[in-house]
Amino acid sequence: MALGPRLQKFWFRGALPRRGDGAPAWFDTLLFNLLTPISWLFRGLTTLRRLAFRHGWLGSARLPVPVVVVGNIIVGGAGKTPLTLYLARQLRAAGLRPGIVSRGYGSAQEGVAAVSPEATPAQVGDEPLLLARESGCPVWIGRDRAAAARALLAASPDCNLILCDDGLQHYRLARDVEIAVCDVRGLGNGRLLPVGPLREPRQRLAQVDAVVGNGMAAELLFSAKAATPPLFRMDLRPASFHGLQDPSRQCSAADLAGKRLYAVAGIGHPQRFFRTLAELGLTVEARAFPDHHAYTAADLAFARDGVLLTTAKDGVKCAAIYGGEAWVLPVDAQLTPDLSAFVLEKINGRTVAGHPGLPGVQE
Repeated sequence: MALGPRLQKFWFRGALPRRGDGAPAWFDTLLFNLLTPISWLFRGLTTLRRLAFRHGWLGSARLPVPVVVVGNIIVGGAGKTPLTLYLARQLRAAGLRPGIVSRGYGSAQEGVAAVSPEATPAQVGDEPLLLARESGCPVWIGRDRAAAARALLAASPDCNLILCDDGLQHYRLARDVEIAVCDVRGLGNGRLLPVGPLREPRQRLAQVDAVVGNGMAAELLFSAKAATPPLFRMDLRPASFHGLQDPSRQCSAADLAGKRLYAVAGIGHPQRFFRTLAELGLTVEARAFPDHHAYTAADLAFARDGVLLTTAKDGVKCAAIYGGEAWVLPVDAQLTPDLSAFVLEKINGRTVAGHPGLPGVQE
């Protein structure tokens, strides 16, 4: 019995399991009792670390341009990268020149590095590569986000804003705007790692500048009496399918109807992608993989007698190893109300070089 999948089920079920749900009740009860003391220790260390940065015992790096951090308090993906891409596009349309920094999960790079659209996922990570190809912004990766951002600004001195994809807990990088994203799984059972999926206590959500519900009303994350930050809803709308090998080729769901269809997803919540395909009227044989999964040809061999469908994030990894008919379904984020206008309002007091209506850099 794999511990990882059992923990995932336990985290997002919200209560101790009962008999008949696929695992002995005694196993999960034992797991809960063994991991709870570790969760208490994790809470203590998390609290001490945050206090250390708040009181200056550990230093944060302040950049010369505003920093907007997009993250979450649960492990795994909740829609951070689509939201970062949305902000990059919207802020560029508003006249800013954003750059993007990311940890580069799965990257083989040491230190910090620029992300070329021609790179491979193994070199720079799947999400940074997708951002570099789709955002039109310079993208840099590094475990030290502050160092990556400094390198980006040195290489692209016209950049006047930094977007940090998945850096809510990276307190070494000082930030001007914090945005937390949650999806339909909410906060799971509400407990900290490893008993639950939370990286930080749920009270942390009340301290960010904005909370975004991906496919859900963000109000559901708070009790009725709780004071809340500004709340937004994000809906990921499917665009047209494009060819895995040739993105200039496009097709619609109607063009795929009646074919033998297979789908793979290695994202934070794969069922979200499979549900979208069903809503488009497509019947698929679906296979879910772990987030950031490094695909092999064997993983995709099951689809050889039909058509493979995948997400944009998975597509950057599958293109080099799959030669059959395959289509990628990108999504566009829609925010209600307008999150980019909120971000512009929040950074209005910071130095933003060359943006109309905002103060210029003071040399």
